[in-house]
Order: sequence, then structure tokens, then C-alpha cells
Amino acid sequence: GKWHMGVNCKSRHDHCHHPLNHGFDYFYGMPFTLLNECQGTDDPELAKSLQDTYWLYTQMIILAELTLLIGKLTNLFSVKWKIIICLAICGLLYFISWFSSYGFTKYWNCILMRNHDITEQPMDLEKTTSNMLKEAVLFIERNKHRPFLLFVSLLHVHTPLITTEKFLGRSRHGLYGDNVEEMDWMVGRLLDVIDKEGLKNTTFIYFASDHGGSLEAHRGNAQLGGWNGIYKGGKGMGGWEGGIRVPGIVRWPGVLPAGTVINELTSLMDVFPTVVHLAGGAVPQDRVIDGRTLLPLLRGTVQHSGHEFMFHYCGVFLHAVRWHQKDSGTIWKAHYATPVFQPEASGACFGRGICPCFGDGVTHHNPPLLFDLSQDPSESNPLSADTEPLSDTVMRRIGKAVEEHRKTLTPVPQQLSPHNNVWKPWLQPCCGTFPFCWCDEDN
Repeated sequence: GKWHMGVNCKSRHDHCHHPLNHGFDYFYGMPFTLLNECQGTDDPELAKSLQDTYWLYTQMIILAELTLLIGKLTNLFSVKWKIIICLAICGLLYFISWFSSYGFTKYWNCILMRNHDITEQPMDLEKTTSNMLKEAVLFIERNKHRPFLLFVSLLHVHTPLITTEKFLGRSRHGLYGDNVEEMDWMVGRLLDVIDKEGLKNTTFIYFASDHGGSLEAHRGNAQLGGWNGIYKGGKGMGGWEGGIRVPGIVRWPGVLPAGTVINELTSLMDVFPTVVHLAGGAVPQDRVIDGRTLLPLLRGTVQHSGHEFMFHYCGVFLHAVRWHQKDSGTIWKAHYATPVFQPEASGACFGRGICPCFGDGVTHHNPPLLFDLSQDPSESNPLSADTEPLSDTVMRRIGKAVEEHRKTLTPVPQQLSPHNNVWKPWLQPCCGTFPFCWCDEDN
């Protein structure tokens, strides 16, 4: 499915970020992410404000160029050909800048790969659902006689909400609901294959999402990014509950009791030690592993999660810290920084399209905002010394935990720096002769 970690470091063929260089034995999916540009809609996502600026300047230059050209040819006014040619070159450069940031995205970055080979460039979104499902089913069938790890990262439910005709209009909740229903059907198909192959009682299945609903994703009045219920905030917000609370659904018949609900705090970082535990291995001892195996909690041999503190980041910036106080069961959360909502009371960053992690789009809180999530899960009422006698004690304990946590961090190169994000032609994956990158496995 969606890898989203990129492909190359130094050359077009080094594949340093590829899944096969990070522990996987087989890969089928998108090496990048899914964007509206992949569908060719009129609502581009990638650097939209920059695209709009490029397109405005392109139109202005074309208009000026035509005016000068008509004036020159009809002798209305005198102008040198050199000026007309220079203006035309400027217009062409702005047009190329606009088109490369928008038009080429679909052809260069919306691609499917099988292992190290590009199978579709650009990908055919109408076939993607069946392709992903077919690959996952074949993987299970190929590996049913031995232990396997299958990681399915669905392109559902993510804008541009690719939905096949069979599911369009089925939900009462518009296109997003249709997409959720199709995802549900895909998961059901995979579970059916597990059952059919006799693997039901020997297969641990974990279903989750990577973040809360995207509140800013709209088309007209239609909400395209889900809904976060009582929780404040959404996708891209490193601290608010709506951005980080996601489903965690587990199935392992014969081992885990059905219908159990566990109200303990866990993390997607727990998947790694859980899988290692299941495989009979041991997690590395030469570094701090932030995850905890889920198995004791799921089996009921312990009553509490292994996480006393959780540190919630937005990019590389610590936005919030959660403390599950074991003796009282209270869950405290301190916000060091929160995004500036646009409009102010909207609960989202509609003006920017997505909330930033730093800069003028963030408010830093000193003292931090403190909430008791066990009483106020919507994070509506910040506590103070006047309303909560324990607030100073709680903040001191959280502050100490942050100090200890920061000692475990090792500085690494900033992967999201402008240098690492600027487009580099020599790193562009291409199934033909660059820049003519077009191919289709079926043709």
C-alpha cells in the first residue's frame, strides 16, 4: 500500500528509502503519498498557494506579451523585439514552474511499484483498489504455510477518496462514507481469505489509523476528511486528541477473548515490540525503544498499559505530554504549544489548509495548558491553581518526565528541511527515459 517514505538518496536507482532496504521482503504500492493531483482534480493539494502565484504571474506575463506583440505588429507603439523575446522567456519559465509543481506531479509521483520495479506511471486510480486487494490476497496464499507479516497500508480513507463505482452513493455520509464502506469491504475480504486458508486461530490482526480525521478537507460544503466526535482538533495537530486518537481493533480467535474493550493508552509504536514478541524475538537493547508489547494487556495478564507518559510531537516539536497517573487512574495532559485556529473558534486551520508545527501559526503556552482527560476528554476547560490544587505538582512531574525523555533523543539530520524537499530531477523514479516516464504493467 502507501509507503510514503520516498525512494532515493543520491541517485535514481539507489532506493535507499525503499521498503526492501528496511526489512521487508516484498513490496507493492505507492512509494510516495496520495494527492488530489493523482486524480487530476481541480483542487490541487501540493503547494497550492505557490501554484496559484505561479499561475497568476504566468497569466499577467502572457497578457503583457500579447499586448506588446499586437502593438508591435500593428505599429501602435514602438517596442524592441529583444524585450518581447525576454518577456516570452519569463512567461515560459513561470509556466514551467507552475506545470512542474502541478501537472507533472501526477506523471512523476503518483506511481505504483512492485519490489524495485515501477509497474504504473502514472497509476490508474480506477484499478488501484482491485490491484491492492489482489496483491494482498496473493501474498497470504503464497505464505500460508509459514509465519508471515503482512502490512496493508490502504489508500482509503484519504483524499482524493478513490471509490469504485460499486460503492459510490451507498453511504448516507457522502463520498467519505462511501470510501469508508469500501475500505470496510476490503478489510472483510482479507479476513475472509485468512479464514478460508485455515489461518484464523493462528493469525494476530491489528487494525488502526495513522491519525484523526482531516477537518480542513472540504469540497464545497462536503466534508472529505472524517469526523472526530467529541475530540478537539484533527490531522496534522500533534497535541489535540482529535489529531491522535484512532481506532485500535485486534482479532486473534482462540487466544484473545471476543468483545473485550480496553480503556488503556497505547501507541502505534507498540506494534513493533508486539510483532517482535509474537515472532519469538527480542527488541534491540542498544537503544531506547518507546513502544511496549501489547500482548500482556490484550491477554489480561496486566491491567494497565506500559506507558506512564506519552510525548506528542508535531514534526520535531514537542506539543503535548500525557501522564497516566497509576495510583489514581487520572489522565493529565499538558500542552506546551497549540496551533492557531483559523477562524479562531473553528477548531481547525481552514485559512492555511493544514495546521503548522511552529512559527506564527503556533501559540506557546507558559505555563502550559493543563487538562484532566479523565473528566474533560474534549479538552475544553484548562485547569489552573485556582481550579485544581494538584496542578503545580502535576506540572513539576510532567516537566521532570520531559527532561528524562529528552536525554534519550539522538540528533539526526532534518529530513523535512527545504534542501531535502526540493525536487531533484536526478532522484526522480522513472520507468522510461527521463523525462518520458510512462508505463503500464497491463500494456
